[in-house]
Amino acid sequence: MEQDKNTPYCYNSLFDLHRMLGLPKPLHPLISLINISNNILDNASLPNSHTSVFYKISYKENLSGKLKYGQSYYDFDEGGLLFVSPNQVTANGENNGDHTGYTLIVHPDFLLSYPIAKSIKQYGFFSYSANEALHLSSKEKKVIISIFKNIDDELQERIDNFSQDIVISLIELLLSYSNRFYKRQFITRKAINNNVLQKLEELLDTHFQDKNLSAQGLPTVQYLSQQLNLSPSYLSDMLRSLTGQSTQQYIHNRLIETAKEKLSTTALSVSEIAYELGFEHSQSFSRLFKIKTNLSPIAFRRTFN
Repeated sequence: MEQDKNTPYCYNSLFDLHRMLGLPKPLHPLISLINISNNILDNASLPNSHTSVFYKISYKENLSGKLKYGQSYYDFDEGGLLFVSPNQVTANGENNGDHTGYTLIVHPDFLLSYPIAKSIKQYGFFSYSANEALHLSSKEKKVIISIFKNIDDELQERIDNFSQDIVISLIELLLSYSNRFYKRQFITRKAINNNVLQKLEELLDTHFQDKNLSAQGLPTVQYLSQQLNLSPSYLSDMLRSLTGQSTQQYIHNRLIETAKEKLSTTALSVSEIAYELGFEHSQSFSRLFKIKTNLSPIAFRRTFN
């Protein structure tokens, strides 16, 4: 039966993906490292919208043109890393010109019986958007390329009892460096991130001042990230680097500040305030308020009387 055109094509095997890209058969059924420099990929044959059962880590060097990053465009010619998790839908983007680099494709089964099978899910950058790529400095680029080359060398060698252990160790090293470099990126892009933080403040101010807030409900992480053109994971990681709080914690703290203002300056009941802030049940509001302040809303109000 012919596949629905609106349904993303799913790659279930490396053999399928290699065939679509016009590459030789993979050396291993569960892991492949594609050296883009040595292969001319047939990207035109790839479905525009697709997904796979694999983890994918791509390093693209000598990117030309501009990359969209959040709500702005930035020139970046040093190259960057992109991460894709299993079942994440991706689409062929605009052609940024020729580039070189590596793409590591790993089936989750390759990681089984190793701690990384669980720990890899803790790396938030696998759920970042493509426009939130990791931009590397020249020094960082050398580190990443050396790891890719070591993985490539190991996969090209004859498989023995140590091969998988070594490759797993190299993947763990690659992820550790990527995590470090992302933390650096949040610092070096602090001016840009502060601008995002200001826009977030404006969004929350507008939301909590809206007279129809009771009908809209509480602002969600998903809603705010969409308004800022950022993925939820990236927004939370960025906020942690700036404020030490996740997006959800940041929302709750802003909500509590608004609640304190209403409790101290109005005669509204606790139930009325909870309703105005978007809570369906006043008990939920009172519970959150006590968690954040160690006081019930009524006890807090008494401190002003």
